[in-house]
Amino acid sequence: MLLAINKPYGVLSQFTPEPGSRWRTLADISAPAPLPSRVYPVGRLDADSEGLLLLADERALVDRLLNPARAHAREYFAQVENIPASGALARLARGGIVIGGHRALPCRAALLDPASPEIALIPPRDPPIRVRKNIPDAWLSLELIEGKNRQVRRMTAAVGHPTLRLVRVRIGALRLAALGLAPGEWRELTTAEREACLS
Repeated sequence: MLLAINKPYGVLSQFTPEPGSRWRTLADISAPAPLPSRVYPVGRLDADSEGLLLLADERALVDRLLNPARAHAREYFAQVENIPASGALARLARGGIVIGGHRALPCRAALLDPASPEIALIPPRDPPIRVRKNIPDAWLSLELIEGKNRQVRRMTAAVGHPTLRLVRVRIGALRLAALGLAPGEWRELTTAEREACLS
């Protein structure tokens, strides 16, 4: 079984609550119904990150999607402070930024047009991000083949552009926008969608 969920802000990528945590868990997701038992997140999104999260009950599938040797692409849209110059984007793309003792691999990094249809499809966040009148923001697309702890946030901060909002929009060739899931909704993937996320 392979499920996709549009994970909202404020939800941990786990079913068990953490003692003293203010965050909800996947056990609180109930649209269109509670998630089935015996499925586990394939990777994770931090509680303050949003977007496409897969859940599966197949160990081989989890390994296929998460093993770095398979170079399985994941795309994120990051809303960052200020407008990154080409030098900051080049530094992100060439890799080498050290994250918790690990040197990040090269990735694809691009500045997105704020009027693009892809950005328009992202619903407002609840609660909204902080906005500062004198500091502009921009959306970046980052495609990675690894997923270290808070990697995108650490990378954008390292080049001087802290992340305000982070949304995973694609796994393999499977795009969140094509699934028609509102934040907090989930469903089982079709055969074609399953193949897309594995490609």
